[in-house]
Amino acid sequence: MKKFLFYLTIALIAISCQNQSKQLIKEGIAEVNGTKIYYEMAGSGETLVLVHGNAGDRRHWDFQFMPLAKEFNVIRYDVRGFGKSALPDPEEPFSHREDLKALLDHFGIQKAHICGISMGSGIVVDFAIDYPDMCKSLISVGPWINGYKSPAADTLFAIMANVGSIVREKGSKEATDYFLTGNNTFKDAFRMSKTVEHMKMVGYDYSYWYFINKSKTNPLKPTAITQLDKIKIPTLIVTAEYDLEASKEVAKIMEKEITGSKIVSIENAGHAMNMDKPDEFNEVLIKFIKNLEYEITGFNNSYR
Repeated sequence: MKKFLFYLTIALIAISCQNQSKQLIKEGIAEVNGTKIYYEMAGSGETLVLVHGNAGDRRHWDFQFMPLAKEFNVIRYDVRGFGKSALPDPEEPFSHREDLKALLDHFGIQKAHICGISMGSGIVVDFAIDYPDMCKSLISVGPWINGYKSPAADTLFAIMANVGSIVREKGSKEATDYFLTGNNTFKDAFRMSKTVEHMKMVGYDYSYWYFINKSKTNPLKPTAITQLDKIKIPTLIVTAEYDLEASKEVAKIMEKEITGSKIVSIENAGHAMNMDKPDEFNEVLIKFIKNLEYEITGFNNSYR
């Protein structure tokens, strides 16, 4: 009987812990800006928003969401047309940066640290230019800037065009496999098997809507690449040893054009360095944001 009560107590504690863990995460649909945006929120303190990359959804941040929630109020969401968020109406104009603003307004958040990876980097850079007063800091990961052109960028655009053709002919699984491992450019940038497997899991669920449909997106005008000098907020640029060549180019341009910005390059990691080296990546972000609490006129490199 005593042994039965002991195991029963352990089981009840485990169930309680699971329920508490679930309660730590607030999730839902925000009806904003004429669409429905799926979000997840956890933690407390200063708000940190995480914006995912292409061929996936909020789960690009699976290795950051809960660890960073120990330090901050973390929000991750599915960009319009991705994950559990609504698909765009092909006839209705919209912009991702305005969706992000509407989401923050929905929660009554006046100012936040804004972080995006790859495609998400393009979104948060646009946001920082359009809504600088809502940004405590800008964090660009696997950097991208809308409007950037170079031979390396042209290579990426060509690969994306191939992805669209594969989606139409064969579907999401084959398109994801090509995106991650079927071309030399991304194969070199997604080097770790655990990262590739996680990206495949997320990518197989993606509809690739933007690759096979037209949408009336309202781009920032002029494009962000010509307005980087307007960014006056603390800016962290995170790249990696094996990041995409175009992202490395963008990182250098951002450092040059954005006053006070700093680059951190993570060794032995690729374009998804947040998945390749999650502990190191998380430490970089935490120290960067925490350092801002103590630096009034800027920040130093003590976190590097």
